[in-house]
Amino acid sequence: MAKLTIKALFGRNDPFRTWLDDWCAQNQVSLSIADASNTIVYGSHEARKLNYSLPINFEEALLATVSGTSDLIDQVVGVIRMLIAKEGEKRKLGAEVLHLYQELNIIYSFAENLGEAISLDAIAAITLNHSTNSIPANAGAIVLLDEYQRALTVPAISGEKLIDSDLLENNFSLLLRFGLNGQSAIITDIAELRGRGLVAENVSSIIYATLKGKDRILGAIILVGTQAEQFTAAHLKLLVTLALQSSSAMESALLFEKNIREIKMREEAMLRINEVIKKFVPNEFISSLGKENITDVRLGDQVEKIVTVLFTDIRDFTTLSEQMSPEENFRFVSSFNEVLGPIIRSHRGFINQYLGDSIMAIFPIQPEDALLAAVEMQRAVRKLNHERTQRGELPIQAGIGMHTGSLIMGITGDEHRLDAATISDTVNTAARIESLTKYYKSPLILSEETFKRIPDPSKFAFRRLGKVLLKGKNNLLSVVECMNGMEEDIAAIRKKTMSDFDIAMELYQLGQFELAVPLFSKLIASDEEDHTVRVFFEKAKKYLQEGPPKNWNGAEEMLYK
Repeated sequence: MAKLTIKALFGRNDPFRTWLDDWCAQNQVSLSIADASNTIVYGSHEARKLNYSLPINFEEALLATVSGTSDLIDQVVGVIRMLIAKEGEKRKLGAEVLHLYQELNIIYSFAENLGEAISLDAIAAITLNHSTNSIPANAGAIVLLDEYQRALTVPAISGEKLIDSDLLENNFSLLLRFGLNGQSAIITDIAELRGRGLVAENVSSIIYATLKGKDRILGAIILVGTQAEQFTAAHLKLLVTLALQSSSAMESALLFEKNIREIKMREEAMLRINEVIKKFVPNEFISSLGKENITDVRLGDQVEKIVTVLFTDIRDFTTLSEQMSPEENFRFVSSFNEVLGPIIRSHRGFINQYLGDSIMAIFPIQPEDALLAAVEMQRAVRKLNHERTQRGELPIQAGIGMHTGSLIMGITGDEHRLDAATISDTVNTAARIESLTKYYKSPLILSEETFKRIPDPSKFAFRRLGKVLLKGKNNLLSVVECMNGMEEDIAAIRKKTMSDFDIAMELYQLGQFELAVPLFSKLIASDEEDHTVRVFFEKAKKYLQEGPPKNWNGAEEMLYK
């Protein structure tokens, strides 16, 4: 704002000049008014030569001198002083209005910039930038307090190298006495801060405002200057205002970060829960229902598919378990499942249930997946037996049976207890076929329905075991033995005799036992370990001596499950 002059006073008060003219005429007084540089702004030079003159001061500085012919000029001086005082008040009010406008503009701009920031670091940088641009500081820093860890960070620092951010972070107790003490102030006694190296030697004054949350100290805005009285009360007022706005933004940012953390924690928890649930309800089961997550399924969701169901069971488990404690039993079954589970999954199947010493698996894509898995499972069991015998433990035998057919997978239960269920005769049939492995003493048997869906049967070695009537069933079922999982030397012998086996089985099913018995005997002579042949050999001998059962049709009738 321009300096107040007597000339400017006359320029704004033309009626005052008129009044002076009239007053001088009425009182027959000659006068002159000169400014601080002795330039006449009213009257004549002759009047200045008169001895009677009075000075007019404004804010302790000479503003004008009034000279005249009479002591009546006191009246004029009084009027001029009154006008000057009013003009000074106007100018002071204008200055205050301008300052308020500037402050409001600073605060508005600050608020706009804060509105674009969501992170603490961004808010700190914006706060420091506005503070140093609005207040004449040589350097500044934002210090934030983590009250839970009782640690300090300096996310923003600017200006000359007058502040050591590392030492700020490492002087928690000292900063609690100022900056983080809940107050805002201007300090000039900074010897201790200089002594500890927090500020440079040429720093002479500090102004700071605490950043306060609703119920805690968030940090402080700290500005430093190299002059002793560099900061004023007006600066402190503005800095406090900026600190209030910044604190509000930081509280929002902290709440936002907390919400993000909580959401992330909930998402991670849900992911962990889903990962755990997948181990109880296979993801393939959920996918088959057209769902992505277990949380998407609803009571009554179901789908019907053609699948291959595989059952595997440890033979003579009861005898084995009698020799073990409950804990040993559990470890034994767990080790068995740990070996076979990954094999099933690697062949695009999934385990529907662990049934103690048994496993039920579903292969929803190709029956050949189940067959390949079964072959590999037999090899894995042989490897496991090798390890068991080295430890002085008995080897185990596992039977595997499979059947292909329609199956409904769905969610059953009630609103308080849901379960992933498979409902189909296919499951029962597969379980019965697995039980046939005990009867036929064969490690791997599949139904005709599975066999005829194998794209290239020549890749495998099969022996047809004829037809069976499963307990509780009315229809005959053809079953086939797969020898690929056997030890290579045993499988090689049985492959060579497959034509003789097929002929013997055909004679057996036709009831021509007198021809079948010698062929079965020949097969046993070539492979005494072929227990499957021995089953038919013993049956054929019995029927040859006693005759077959009434209405016998070549099928084996299972009297147990």
